[in-house]
Amino acid sequence: MTGTPDLAVSREACRAMTARHAKTFFFASHTLPLQKRLDAYAVYAFCRHVDDRIDLAPDEVDRAAGVIELRNLLATAYTNGSAFTDEIYPWLPAFRETAQRRAIPRTLFEELIDGVELDQHAVRVENWEELDRYCYLVAGVVGLIMVHVLAEPSPELLTPARDLGTAMQLTNILRDIDEDWQRDRLYLPRMELQKFGLSEEDIAQRRRTEPFCDMMRFQVGRARAYYSQAEVGIRLLPRDGSQRTVRLMSVIYGEILREIERNDYRVFGERRRVSLPRKVWLSALNWWA
Repeated sequence: MTGTPDLAVSREACRAMTARHAKTFFFASHTLPLQKRLDAYAVYAFCRHVDDRIDLAPDEVDRAAGVIELRNLLATAYTNGSAFTDEIYPWLPAFRETAQRRAIPRTLFEELIDGVELDQHAVRVENWEELDRYCYLVAGVVGLIMVHVLAEPSPELLTPARDLGTAMQLTNILRDIDEDWQRDRLYLPRMELQKFGLSEEDIAQRRRTEPFCDMMRFQVGRARAYYSQAEVGIRLLPRDGSQRTVRLMSVIYGEILREIERNDYRVFGERRRVSLPRKVWLSALNWWA
């Protein structure tokens, strides 16, 4: 195809996307061997595009068109088709090459699109089963994808990888309660809010009451349980930097939960972050361990 970016240019586009939009992962990725790092960036580029295509769509009509576009784009990557030009999607050659060489099941990326499709409209979650399914689709499958990048897939790795994805997504949900509400999305299950004497109105009115704090303690505890379950898989990853990178991601995301706790569950109007100096310190501790 005339003017198609070569693989090196495409990989640089993926690296730049990761550095710009996934600062924590980009920070943690530097202990990976070069090829694994490039492959991880290529996978991230597709996942980022999936998320942005829906989140940045101006209306429901465009979001619906975006889902169709994403499925066609995925088909192009897996069939070496030319429905989309690499000039428009400069990351596409690197993603196509990585997905095919690593033999990443196409179904995993299709499930990711299924998950993002759930965010097309206002979001309300009834119970834990619905939230668990959502966490799997938007984050657990990413963990499964990364197993194919970092190691030889096996049941011993796949289940913990899914657990880590769930843990990280639960962390995002707790951190972003206020921001998600502004987008008419509430991922806290209605039945669990009700259990603590809360309702949708408490979230809308940003009521940081004692029942709200009790509910947050419960949710933080659940997320930590998933981080703990994931640890057995992290220990089985190759010691070529893969294990170190994934553990650092787990540690940094776990630190977000500690930030939420340190600030007494003040998540309304304040987005909890882990500072760069703190990330460096955690990285040093992780390296020593």
